[in-house]
Amino acid sequence: MAQPPQAARSLIRPVSSVNLPNALTLVRVLLVPVLVVALTVEGGDALAATVFASASATDALDGWLARRRETVTNFGKVMDPVADKLLVAAALIALVSLDRVAAWVALVIVAREFAVSGLRVAAGQQGVVIPASNWGKAKTMVQVAAIFVLIVAPDSGATWVQALVYAAVAVTLVSGVDYFVNFRRRMDEGGAGAKAPLGVTGTVSAATVESRSSSSSREAPRR
Repeated sequence: MAQPPQAARSLIRPVSSVNLPNALTLVRVLLVPVLVVALTVEGGDALAATVFASASATDALDGWLARRRETVTNFGKVMDPVADKLLVAAALIALVSLDRVAAWVALVIVAREFAVSGLRVAAGQQGVVIPASNWGKAKTMVQVAAIFVLIVAPDSGATWVQALVYAAVAVTLVSGVDYFVNFRRRMDEGGAGAKAPLGVTGTVSAATVESRSSSSSREAPRR
């Protein structure tokens, strides 16, 4: 069997799951119980704010490193959103227990996160990838800002704090609707693509195969 050229072999290299981006993701997961404990102990707000800010920073850093170093792995694709949701859900539940945020706010945000996770899994099973939208990025930033303010603000009931919380809820809902619309569109495009020729992937429709088969005796196949 002929061996691939040296240049081609150099491009085909396995990516280990043990790398810095995945390590940062694991650190974010491990910081979740630290955050909850810091929030629930007396005088732990400063530590909780530091832990939450550090964990949130790793969220942006690990993705950037994975893309820059070309070390994107299946482990990272799965664990990165899981770590994000654990961090946000844990922080909100702890804040609800401290009466710093209404339970319905936490319910809306957490429900949206898990609903989108379900859609992402369903899309992945169909081979459809739904990239992050601007609404999704805005949702992450506003959620992080709202949770951080709820941790450090001396009065969580202040008007400006509540305005930020409601803004987080609004952006969360809008981003959820946006993701659902993108999901439906991508799934419809995927279904249509299965019935039409796809020059990029080399997949052809049944009608195209039949047409080529019937004409194979009259002309040579195109290269």
